[in-house]
Amino acid sequence: MSGAPLQRSLLFVPGHRADRFDKALAAGASAVIIDLEDAVAPPDKESARATLAAWLRPEHAVIVRINSAETPWFQADLALCGAPGVAGVMLPKAERPDTLAQVRAAGARGLLPLVESAAGIANLDAIARAPGVWRLAFGSIDLQVDLGLKDATEEELLPFRLQLVLASRLAGIGAPVDGVSTAIDDADRLQQDVARARRLGFAGKLCIHPKQVGAVNAGMAPSDVERAWAQRVLAAAAAAGGAAVAVDGKMVDKPVLLRAEAILREAS
Repeated sequence: MSGAPLQRSLLFVPGHRADRFDKALAAGASAVIIDLEDAVAPPDKESARATLAAWLRPEHAVIVRINSAETPWFQADLALCGAPGVAGVMLPKAERPDTLAQVRAAGARGLLPLVESAAGIANLDAIARAPGVWRLAFGSIDLQVDLGLKDATEEELLPFRLQLVLASRLAGIGAPVDGVSTAIDDADRLQQDVARARRLGFAGKLCIHPKQVGAVNAGMAPSDVERAWAQRVLAAAAAAGGAAVAVDGKMVDKPVLLRAEAILREAS
């Protein structure tokens, strides 16, 4: 994934709340997403855009979630895409590569398509391969609404999550970003959500409150146990000099070595 940063936690902040922008930057998230879409009511769209434009500076780069292409605010939002301080652009309701091309042509340095509709799932491969795409993001809540899923469980969303992981791998872009956990004060649920996302091959998660950031950062990083295992595997393989070797009673073959190397790269 050339040029794309590793972002474990991506924290949303409402685009009309300039008083929260600096606080969000100080929350410890890998990236801050200034949200001009869901977090801003229609009457406040223009003022939020102007507020963000006045605040933007190269020294505090952020991601901006603009409004979708089907809205009356999309064209005006495009003017912000290449502004100094906008490191990347999140496009909601991402469904077509040509829309991503419009955002890229407006100056976006990187694209994070938010896949949250049936059309987006159907066009995943084309979206993932569009020029400038860093990673895909999963809009689990909006997808459920679009598909008419009633109180869907995580098991029922599993096929869609795995499609994002597969499309990302085939396109050669970074591992995808999981959707939000809405239970802000449920630490156990958040921990479970993060563990599931990482287990499925996601490398980041969207956060809707600063108190979620620490748990996401910790849960998306390799654990001490994983790092110790990876170090043992690589040390044993080096000592064996190409001969067969076992670690913790299990044979070490090439896939195991690659997994150990990936864990240590991610940890560093």
